[in-house]
Amino acid sequence: MSPDKKIYNQLCKIFGKANVYDKLIDRTQYAYDATQKRFLPDFVVFPKDSEQISKLFILANREKIPVVPRGAGSGFTGGALAADGGIIVSTELMNKIESIDTTDLTAVAEPGVINYHFQEEVEKRGLFYPPDPASWQFSALGGNVAENAGGPRAVKYGVTKDYILGLEAVLPNGDFIRAGSRNIKDVVGYNIAGLLIGSEGTLAFITKIIARLIPKPQSTSTVLAEFKTLDQAASSVSLILNNNILPTAIEFMDRHSVAAVKRYTDISIDESTKAILVIQTDGSTEEASREAEKIADLLRSKAGATVKIATTVAEEELLWRARRSVSPALKNIRPNKLNEDIVVPRNRLDKMIEKTDQISKKYGLPIVNFGHAGDGNIHVNVLYEDDERKKAEAAVYEIFEAVVELGGTLSGEHGIGVAKQKFLRLAKTESEMNIMRAIKKTFDPNNILNPGKMGLQKGHT
Repeated sequence: MSPDKKIYNQLCKIFGKANVYDKLIDRTQYAYDATQKRFLPDFVVFPKDSEQISKLFILANREKIPVVPRGAGSGFTGGALAADGGIIVSTELMNKIESIDTTDLTAVAEPGVINYHFQEEVEKRGLFYPPDPASWQFSALGGNVAENAGGPRAVKYGVTKDYILGLEAVLPNGDFIRAGSRNIKDVVGYNIAGLLIGSEGTLAFITKIIARLIPKPQSTSTVLAEFKTLDQAASSVSLILNNNILPTAIEFMDRHSVAAVKRYTDISIDESTKAILVIQTDGSTEEASREAEKIADLLRSKAGATVKIATTVAEEELLWRARRSVSPALKNIRPNKLNEDIVVPRNRLDKMIEKTDQISKKYGLPIVNFGHAGDGNIHVNVLYEDDERKKAEAAVYEIFEAVVELGGTLSGEHGIGVAKQKFLRLAKTESEMNIMRAIKKTFDPNNILNPGKMGLQKGHT
């Protein structure tokens, strides 16, 4: 169906004709995200400021048109897709860093700022913004906030919510709000900013982000440890943390990941290796080096690991290539994958990997595990051929059942979006879902803002 001409003309009055897409070829570019699911929007618009967004919401409420916020489109659960049609609102033009305050250790940025560019500018001033999702080189801060993005450094520094002091946003009725402030301490009223973080763009449109910064660590050091058994690798996470060491990152790769990386790269890994940990420390040059040496000694003496410590920046980058190469290497095993980001308590990682091995054998599908062992967040990849999709989906359901049985949760970073709605009943009771629906109704009574997401409509769970 062609886009409504009357709505198109009204959008052009708000945004200018150059910033409204109505042609099929243009709209199709915004019909996908990293899930590769396809939902074609009726229009795509590019606001420059919150005033334009407010005018759009007044129009959308009057006409009952869905509005979907979108950052870089790098999400893995379809949170930025036009599931019910309507208008995609891209933040591409809202890409300014308004301020970086080296005294208050804060920064103010628009939602379209790319995480990588933000970190670059912050670090030029000797400061540090720790949240580092895998997509950090191309994902936008607004999307990071909407998904409460994490990353390898979460084990030491936490996730996005730990670095957001305040937000400015536009409500679905067109009203402007400030949630939180530039102050470290602020307990005046409800924590509205906390509600918006991780809400996947279903409650309000974030227009400004007030971020907390910290001093940049002077140095980093990287350790790569190879293990003969999965149990040795899994138990080593607790071994490190129980010895009063808190690394920046503890990344995990199972035997399937190791095999894939060996085929994909020229990195030297022993044939007998069944699991790998890539561990990073930071602090002063002396602290980072001392902690890395302590970790290496522990893993050699207590876990029987073969350990390498990077001695130069080039060597450090080479060790991290093993971890970063996993995802692209999986294409050499099967053309398709269902990529989930489960979380279990750290002391149950080995049990979870055992469960995925059992499910892999049951369905005859490769299941590859890698990710952030330091905080129990593992990326489980079910690989399949084109005609094996139903088997892959059944395997994912059993994986989620096992996660909940082990006291874990369905997502640590990717969110729910459209992709995980059918699994919510495993993790949330109907009473809990009703609370979420009541919050949604309060913010968005006409259900125009990113509808069809997070199981907020009856029947989705």
